[in-house]
Amino acid sequence: MLELTELTWREVREAGATGIALLPIGSQEQHAEHLPMGTDTMLVNAAIDGAAELLGDDGPTVVRLPHLPFGHSPHHLFAAAVSLSAQTLGAVLADVLDSLVTSGFRRIVIVNGHGGNEEVMRLAVKQFSLRADVSLAACSYWSVTPGDDDGPEASPGHAGWFETSLMLAARPELVRTPIPAREPVDPPPLFHRPPHPGLTVERHGEWARVGGSTDDASGADADRGRQLMTNRARGLAEAIRAFDAATS
Repeated sequence: MLELTELTWREVREAGATGIALLPIGSQEQHAEHLPMGTDTMLVNAAIDGAAELLGDDGPTVVRLPHLPFGHSPHHLFAAAVSLSAQTLGAVLADVLDSLVTSGFRRIVIVNGHGGNEEVMRLAVKQFSLRADVSLAACSYWSVTPGDDDGPEASPGHAGWFETSLMLAARPELVRTPIPAREPVDPPPLFHRPPHPGLTVERHGEWARVGGSTDDASGADADRGRQLMTNRARGLAEAIRAFDAATS
């Protein structure tokens, strides 16, 4: 995997003719008492690192951009976050996509690490493809892996078992220990477990009420985290290969 910041402009033009530009996007936001603000950004980069290893020298030419460290996180401002509005994030993504196309790329993949970016990212891809001769894809690093072997507790959530296990594997020195157990809350938050499949439910003040996490992280495990990340990296590598085959 090539790094955009290490290439000359001529090398960028050459790579853009047939290669795939890859843009990681993350966030800076509260992750309860035990994880750092940049958790989402670190984890999306770790997934991309793993995918790059799996793609190897025989994979498609992929040019990785520097990550976008800020995302759409107004729901975490009750504690601390650096948040872009949905309109600003959409405009930033449109400008980056426009720059890449002007620089010669015709195939671009956005890889996301924060749930709050999902709708904005996918809308940006849909809108830009209507006005530019380009093939675009977007995914979150956890969304391209079936996850059937991870068990039901492996839902990404926020600052819970899933992300904490991944961070114990990827950046254990940044996980504050002991990891506190999350006290049950009543009524349970609706944003993570809606009362009916297919519903998106938001209730004012929920994030502050539940302490900034979706589920209990005290049982997080580094070994399981390594397996979770391996599976996500494999899924991302397969998704990039599939995108390459479909758009070559």
